[in-house]
Amino acid sequence: MSSEERIEFTKTFRAEGKVGKAFKNIAMVSLRPEDFSSPVALQMALSRLYESVMKMFEGGGPKQTYVVEVRFTDDLGNPVSFAVSLEKGGTPSPRSTAKLTGFPRSSVKRTSTT
Repeated sequence: MSSEERIEFTKTFRAEGKVGKAFKNIAMVSLRPEDFSSPVALQMALSRLYESVMKMFEGGGPKQTYVVEVRFTDDLGNPVSFAVSLEKGGTPSPRSTAKLTGFPRSSVKRTSTT
């Protein structure tokens, strides 16, 4: 004999989003505290930075894209922030200058058979 148990949970958060332009395909470089420990370490860090930027431009350079930064506070009071691309096929969204408000939803569904 088997029975099916199904649990569904949905949580709604109120969020704000800010639409803007960002670059994609941009070189990701970070400078660490130890990069400033000596003149030689700084020169090596600047060489890494230069190499990364040159590779980026050899690949066609950075391209602009429209993104929305979504911010909300979860149930524990922690600030949550993430970005969502608004482009499809290289064309910008018609809402390219809007400030958005909405309700991101999280959903948990569990189905088990016992």
